[in-house]
Parts: sequence; structure tokens; C-alpha cells
Amino acid sequence: MQRLIRRRDGERGATSVVFALVLVPLLGFAAIAVDIGALYAERARLQVAADAAAIAVAQDCSRGNCGDMLATAQQLISHNDPTGTAAQPVLSSDPLSVTVTGAAPKEHWFAPVIGHDSSQVQATATVGWGAPSQGTAQLPLIFSWCEFLEQTGGGLPSTETEQYIGLPKKTVTNCPGPRSGNPVPGGFGWLVTDGGTCKATSRIAAWFTSEPGNNPSQGCSVADFEALQNRTVLLPIFDEARGTGSGGEYHVHAYAAFTITGYHFGGQYTWNKPCKGEDRCLTGYFTRFVELSDDWSSSPDAPTLGASILRLIR
Repeated sequence: MQRLIRRRDGERGATSVVFALVLVPLLGFAAIAVDIGALYAERARLQVAADAAAIAVAQDCSRGNCGDMLATAQQLISHNDPTGTAAQPVLSSDPLSVTVTGAAPKEHWFAPVIGHDSSQVQATATVGWGAPSQGTAQLPLIFSWCEFLEQTGGGLPSTETEQYIGLPKKTVTNCPGPRSGNPVPGGFGWLVTDGGTCKATSRIAAWFTSEPGNNPSQGCSVADFEALQNRTVLLPIFDEARGTGSGGEYHVHAYAAFTITGYHFGGQYTWNKPCKGEDRCLTGYFTRFVELSDDWSSSPDAPTLGASILRLIR
């Protein structure tokens, strides 16, 4: 009996030795499982921060003034990852883009046992921008190239002074209108909408059909227009027109951003009514604008009228 007890005591000692030998590899595996998982989580958080920073810098640059790019990038990275720091953003002209890199230290929980106290995590994001070349407009109206030049003084939008645009055209500018040579007789700038909606999809260097008459296009509701109040939307600009009535067409030259401050399209389609009686009109202003939705695409060949499409291209 005494020999059996001594044997078991010896086995306990052997077990302790084996456990001690296995403990370090176990901690190493823990470091791999836990600390590397934490590194992936930190990198994901830092990637979100770098994406936000690159988008913010690109928005400034696409409007014509990059400002203090490093300060902008650092602000957005710190907001999304308090431990992150931004490197100086890098601009590229072909294509137009900006790259932001963020870095953050990550202290380990188990890895110090095998000699690794912390790691440096990095994430990079590149955002490109360009003038819109095709997309789906939330308002199925098209303006003339002449109208845009008259309203902006012949250049890019530089002020946010409210402007009046009449439908049918009034003599506010020298551009052709229904009362002085309408480009499309029987059509007043409305486009045929995508099926069952109040939206119109188009692209530059292509022809699109006119919706005749001065009432809103088919598919439009009061709620559609209410959703656009005080909103900035991208609208197509035409440089040529042909045909008449329902056979009329407009040739899309470019896209411009327009902020809507009032409209009267007849009946219930009225807000901040800027005209009276049988007149149809809207007020607002052409402006510089950055479009982030996936409804639009850009092209280096598209004319630049102050609107830009941003895309994350990392």
C-alpha cells in the first residue's frame, strides 16, 4: 500500500513537469488566437477610420480647395479610432484621387509571454472623384447649356444666390424658351421617367426623350417633390434638341447640381410658390456639390460643372 502511494506521488510530480512544459506552447497558441483576433478587429476599426478620412479629404479637394489635408484626415481618424494617427494624405492627378493611411498601436494580452508586447496596425484608403457621366436624376427635368451659363455668369457656380427658372420659359435670360423659340416645341424640359417612378436615367453624349407639356412627367407624385424641398440634386444639361412634342429629344452635354428652394408645377405641385397663375417655375441655385450615392458614375471625359462623384477605390 505504501509503495502504491509513493508511485502516485511520483506520477503527480511527473504531471506537474509535463504541465509546465506544455504551458508555454499553450500560451503561445492563446497569443495567436486572442491577440491576432484583436489585431484584426483593430485593423477593421482603423480601416473604417481611413475610409472616412479619405472621403472627407476628397470632398474638400473635389470642391476645388483641399485645405489642410492632414488636419482633416487626423480629425476623421481620431473620431473613428482614438488611438489612430494619420500620415500626410497623398494626391494623385491621374486619376484624380487621394490616399490616406492611418496607423495605430495595439498592445497584446498574451503575446508578451513570447516576447511581443505590441504591434503597429495600418490601414489605407483611396478615394477618387470626377464629373458625373451618367446616373439617375431624382427630378426629371433638363436645363439648357445656355441657361446654365446665364445663371452662373459663364463659369462654375460661385455664389448661392437664388435664381428663377420659368417653365414655360420666361424672359429672365436670353436663352430660348417656349415663348421665344422653344428648343422642343410642345416640351418644356421634362424627361420621360423610368417606369413607374419620378426619376430619369441618362448619360452624357446621348439623346433622351421629352415628356410633352408643362406638367410634371408621368410617375411623379406630390410626395416625390416634397422629398426634394431644400435638397440639392444632379440635373442633366442639354446642348442640342430635336423633334417636337412626344417625339422631342434632348442631347445630354453634362450634369450640374441644383439646390431647390421653391417650385410651382401646377395644382398640388407647389411649394414656396415662386410664380402665379398658369406659369410653371422653380427657384434655387446651381452650386458645387459632391454626390456619394451609387446612382451615379463619373468619367474623366465628362464636362465639369461643379458637381463631383466620389468613389472608394481601395
